[in-house]
Amino acid sequence: MGNKWTALRAKMTPERREANRLASKQMIDAMPLEELRTARNITQTHLASLLRIKQASVSKMERRTDMYVSTLRSFVQAMGGELEIRAVFPEGTVRIDQFATLAEGEESLTKTAGSRT
Repeated sequence: MGNKWTALRAKMTPERREANRLASKQMIDAMPLEELRTARNITQTHLASLLRIKQASVSKMERRTDMYVSTLRSFVQAMGGELEIRAVFPEGTVRIDQFATLAEGEESLTKTAGSRT
């Protein structure tokens, strides 16, 4: 016997199923940091320990509307992801990679500084 969701889905028209699929894709494609963290089953406390900051700082970061790219990259990397910045135009999408190059430079600086100690 199927679950209630399977029974409900079976009653939907193909058009409705497609509309639901597109709506869920749109919700997954764009979400605030707090929802992203929650969806990845990561607590603020755990993320704070990964970032070596206080839990209250994670809370503040999640509510910010503006932050450094490097801060956002660290936040995403701590959750196991990789930050990618794109510009979206009517003709298509372009990945902006200058920040990725900056991140590589920062990583090599961090490794170099760590090897000196």
